[in-house]
Parts: sequence; C-alpha cells; structure tokens
Amino acid sequence: MRKIKYRKGRKVQPNSLEYTGVHKNKESEMQLFVYDGVSFSEYMDFELKELTKQVDFAKNNWLNIHGLNNLELIKAIGSHFSIDTYVLSDVLNTSRRTKLEESHDRLFFNIKSILPTEHSDNINVEQISFLLKDGLLISFQEKRSDFFTHIRERIRQNSVILRTKKTDYLLYTLLDAVMENFYITIENEEDRLEEIMNLSKTSSDPVILQRIEKHRDNFNFLKRAIIPLRDSLYDIKSIKDDNTFNVMQPDSFVFFARLYQKTLELLEQIDSDMSLLESASNFFFTTQSHKMNEIMKTLTIVSAIFIPLTFIVGVYGMNFDNMPELRYQNGYFYILLLMLAIGIAMVVYFKKRRWF
Repeated sequence: MRKIKYRKGRKVQPNSLEYTGVHKNKESEMQLFVYDGVSFSEYMDFELKELTKQVDFAKNNWLNIHGLNNLELIKAIGSHFSIDTYVLSDVLNTSRRTKLEESHDRLFFNIKSILPTEHSDNINVEQISFLLKDGLLISFQEKRSDFFTHIRERIRQNSVILRTKKTDYLLYTLLDAVMENFYITIENEEDRLEEIMNLSKTSSDPVILQRIEKHRDNFNFLKRAIIPLRDSLYDIKSIKDDNTFNVMQPDSFVFFARLYQKTLELLEQIDSDMSLLESASNFFFTTQSHKMNEIMKTLTIVSAIFIPLTFIVGVYGMNFDNMPELRYQNGYFYILLLMLAIGIAMVVYFKKRRWF
C-alpha cells in the first residue's frame, strides 16, 4: 500500500528475493501447530531442519513465521515446501496489492492488515501472506503481533470446529481475524469523524480542513486495501468449480462467501463515512461563507450610513467664498443634527427592511 518508487540504476530481477517492508530489524521466528480432533502439538523457536520430523501431513499443520528479514530462512522454507520463487517474492514485496493465486496443489493469498495508530490520525499497515497446501498452512507476518492470539487459544483449548476441520477453515478464521482489524480501524475513524463534524459546526480553525483531508486519505487508503480483497474473495467462487483443485473442502466455500459479504459491508460503510466527511467540508465552507457575508453586510451598512454624511461634510468642506451657511451662528450644530437625523433614519429604514 506504500507508494512504489523507482530508483534509477537499481536492477532487480522479477523473481529476486528482497524484503521491501519497514520492519527490517525484526528477527525471524517460527511457530508450528500440529493438530487434529484428538491431539495437539505446539513447537516454538525451532530449527528449520526439525520441520521434517515435526510436520505430520496426516494432521493439520500451521506454520507461522514472524519477521521476513531473514532471507536465507525464507529461501530454505521455500525449498523445503517446494514454493515457487515468484511466490516468495510476493511474500517479501509489501508494496504489492492484495492478490489471490491458485494452482492444482496450492492457494496463495496475501492481505493488508490495517490498524489505527494510538493518539494519531495515521494508520498502521502490515502485509500478511498465506500459502495453503494439502494439510499445511504457512502464514508470513512482517512482525510479531496479536492478530491470531485468540485462534491459537482455540486450538490449544480444543475448539471442536477448528480442530476437526481442515487447514482451509483455518485460513478462513485467520482472514476473518485480519478483517476484524478493518472494523476496528473504521470505528476509530468514525469516532474521529464525529469529533470533526462537531468542530466544523463550532470552529473556523483551518486545521479542521487539514484533518478532514487526512481522514479522507485514510478512507481512500482503506478502500484501496479492501477492493482487491473483495475481488480476490470473489475469485474463490471460480475455484469451487475447478475439479482439479482439491486443497479446499466443498463445505468451506460458504465461509469465504461470508468474508466476501463483509468486504461489501465495509465498502458501503466507508462510502457512507466519506459522504459525511464531504458534508463536514461543505458545512465548514458554508459556515465560513456565511460569516464572511455577515461581515460584509455589516461593513456595507456602515458604509451606506456614512455615504450621505460624507457627502455633507464634503460639500461644506469646499472653499467657496459665497456659502451663506458658513456665516450662520449655529450652522455647525444644525449640520450635526442633520447628520444625526439622517443616520438614525437610515438605521430605522434598514431595520424595517430586515437588512440586519
């Protein structure tokens, strides 16, 4: 989701392995769950050479990898499980959009996990990739996080549905957990949006416009993350009719259809929130315009009152010798009274016309 920048002179082969994310100081760790409806085993911080004896393809296997900076480990995992180089390249390239790829023996899925930043209007983004094979699910995370903590607990506590179903159902639960972050992020944005709506009605601070544009960018960012996810989930429908693809069980497609419906719900909510942002922006400009009109109206009325008074002053400011009024003993006071009467009359007239 970050912008792709071309660096002149950089020659990288399409299938070369290079981690493009920002978490370059995170050490790579592995966690393996091997389970079925009867038994469960968990392995932490083990060597790659131990995988052969720990993975049991007669059961369900979930290999979770935190940290993508160790390219040698990623290459070794790819070699161990016969993962194509271009797939590993997509795992490491975090600037790619959400995508789905399937072949007769595997399903590759990557997704953007998005969460709000505390005490800030920014959004955190992390790419998570999944590789589904028969009896095996490999998940690649850029850093250690608690997205899947509750799923691990369900496996440990022998959740009947999760432990008895295949790894395709596990993929569904992991994707569902990631999508929950979208709801959290949108809810946080809506809280900020409500605050902006209230400020736009009471304050004329230009900072409000900056915040409106910032949250508009955030919602567009969310749409850019959800739309390709929606398209990928929709493409799973075509997999259902592919008789050569046996990794997913027929009864699991309904769960992915639910995820697809969630993406539609999220996009509808974002469109609604963006409409509210547009309303806040319009209200702010309308308020500013109204205030400016009130100021201009006041200045115009004051100017209109002083126009005839200025005319009188200008007339008697001329230096003609033959001006009889200049020799009146009380002429000065008469003119002041006349000017006062004209001013009062104009104010009364404006009031009757409801010009202010």
